[in-house]
Amino acid sequence: MDAEHEKDPKPTSERHVPVLLERCMSLLAPGVEAALDTGRSPVVVDATLGMGGHSEAILSRFPEATLVGIDRDEQALALAGARLDPFGARARLVHAVYDEIPEVLEGLGLDGADGVLMDLGVSSMQLDERDRGFAYSYDAPLDMRMDTSRGPTAADVVNTYGVEDLTRIIRAWGEEKFAGRIARNIVAERAKKPFTTTGELVEAIRAVVPAAAARTGGHPAKRTFQALRIEVNEELDVLERAVPAAIDVLRLGGRIVVMSYHSLEDRIVKTALQARSRSSAPPGFPVELPEHRPELKIITKGTEVPTEAEIAENPRAASARLRAAERIRTRSGR
Repeated sequence: MDAEHEKDPKPTSERHVPVLLERCMSLLAPGVEAALDTGRSPVVVDATLGMGGHSEAILSRFPEATLVGIDRDEQALALAGARLDPFGARARLVHAVYDEIPEVLEGLGLDGADGVLMDLGVSSMQLDERDRGFAYSYDAPLDMRMDTSRGPTAADVVNTYGVEDLTRIIRAWGEEKFAGRIARNIVAERAKKPFTTTGELVEAIRAVVPAAAARTGGHPAKRTFQALRIEVNEELDVLERAVPAAIDVLRLGGRIVVMSYHSLEDRIVKTALQARSRSSAPPGFPVELPEHRPELKIITKGTEVPTEAEIAENPRAASARLRAAERIRTRSGR
């Protein structure tokens, strides 16, 4: 879903170009068709609603489908709600975190889904809204929460975590080789004055990252900001729960489609999909029982990436990596 502008007065549909839109629609279509073949009304979950671009396409392409849109960001829900209002009751939007898919469906009286779409990472809207603090290229409050109604901010993290914990998250979540230097300088600088803005944090990072590294590796704060965003929003923990939860709600023939934007996300998605696409029979077991057969069939070969034309139209799509799978066996038999 992954640069930076002032608040934009243009309509949401003009502000947001959905990533890999046509490919996502073609991957979801067989699940919708499978539902129609059995006489059921299809249900498709957009687990990361954002500004509603993918959801709008789902509702337009599949006129029989009900769309369940989930987002933890209340501002995103309001914008997407206005965009999807013409579709009436077919669009059912819920304020929740996307690892709560089963609970959301149950709360809506739905017993499963025929498609689940996840477009991970920070949304265009969150990057573009300066007061959210996700971007390192301008000064803003140091927040980074996707759900601004609850939880600690990035300022809370940088002002309270010790050197060891800061080093750990910057190294692990940001894959930053200068994590130790950055963490030590953050702690030294906050002793003089607590961090309150992104600009203050950028300066603390820039002071200890060698200029040569910044020239070859992009903005010196990029990886630290990614790490803080992941920590504040518990993104990887949520993702580790969300992909199995999404698989569990899929009906037979349903599809799960996931777009990730960095290697940490993609690794979690790959592991979860592959685990359910293999036999669970114990090694050396003489016969594969029905309950041991794979639940998923992987649809994509490795990861799929945007074309050069798509990247030219939407530069934020450049780092997108897509994986998809189809439900071929369910535990409940639905």
